[in-house]
Amino acid sequence: MLNSLLFLYQLLFHNFTLAILVFTVLVRALTFPLTYQSQKAQQKLTELTQSDAYKKMQAKYAKDKEKLAQEQMKLHQAAGVNPFGACLPTLIQLPILIGLYQAITQAMAASPLQLLDLSRQIYKFLPNVAALIPLDNKFLWLNLGLPDPYYLLPVLVVVSTWLQSKVMTPAASPDPQAAQMSQSMAITMPLMFGWFSLQFPAGLSIYFIIANIIGIVQYALQPGAKIDWKKVLSFRTAPPAADKSRKKK
Repeated sequence: MLNSLLFLYQLLFHNFTLAILVFTVLVRALTFPLTYQSQKAQQKLTELTQSDAYKKMQAKYAKDKEKLAQEQMKLHQAAGVNPFGACLPTLIQLPILIGLYQAITQAMAASPLQLLDLSRQIYKFLPNVAALIPLDNKFLWLNLGLPDPYYLLPVLVVVSTWLQSKVMTPAASPDPQAAQMSQSMAITMPLMFGWFSLQFPAGLSIYFIIANIIGIVQYALQPGAKIDWKKVLSFRTAPPAADKSRKKK
């Protein structure tokens, strides 16, 4: 990752922000097949949980949670749906984020010792890159190797992560536990990435924001995907079907 960033920095007019942008696009393009499969699995899971068979099964085994879980698993297997398939993009991102954090930190070397260590990490077939060190770490008011001092990027990270989770979160599940977990993730994930942005280099925050925007665009371009922006931008979450039925009674 470090050498990829340095190579892109060399090609893209010595602009490290532009290098991060292109790097993010390339990473999302490489992981798109897995992301696409995950999104398809999420759509299938949504359709399954809203089917009459699923609702009848929940009503039948409402008092037997163990039997309900077994029947749900059978139904998932019969429909060819993996309920954990939607977690794949998040799991893939973790090693990328760790590697990118280390790459940006090393690339933004400032002290003589850090510069020496950076020069040792450069691949030998990239001889011209060594002449570019130290890199230009300035973008607008930012030092890309340090957190944003005005907290604007962390806010954008939280907002863009929340938007992506709202766009890609399925409609309210008839399963109260699944609906509650979905709501919890929609709050926890943005706050977690926002906390990362407060602690880590601004360059990593730029990666977060660009990756979230690309994720939303990829989802919007997926066949059959429809984004209801009024519902997405609403802070209200529809209650599970089970709760609605109780209120009617």
